[in-house]
Amino acid sequence: QVQLQESGPGLVKPSQTLSLTCIVSGGAIVEKNYYWTWIRQAPGKGLEWLGAITYEGNSFYSPSLKSRMSISRDTSKNQFSLQLNAVTPEDTAVYYCARIDPGYGISGLGFWGQGTQVTVSS
Repeated sequence: QVQLQESGPGLVKPSQTLSLTCIVSGGAIVEKNYYWTWIRQAPGKGLEWLGAITYEGNSFYSPSLKSRMSISRDTSKNQFSLQLNAVTPEDTAVYYCARIDPGYGISGLGFWGQGTQVTVSS
């Protein structure tokens, strides 16, 4: 069974860069069909889709964040990563990585990591 685990800092200062890595086991990120996805949930708000990278290595981003976001992968390590530049306190959230079936989206029966709390504060 596929398992995902987020890794990265819990505290980032405003204007700095947030870098998170998703460690995947029990399944290969190069296997066909799935989107390897980043989602976040800010306090008091719903889930927000951030972006994804496909099994082919194509990246997609939320239009509101595209200018300061990058998603990449390391197939040799079976990992994919999120980079979010110029963070502000509005970026404070629990960040999740997930394997998503694009036919169902994030509301479908995907596999999610436990999430990691990221706080942006000076």
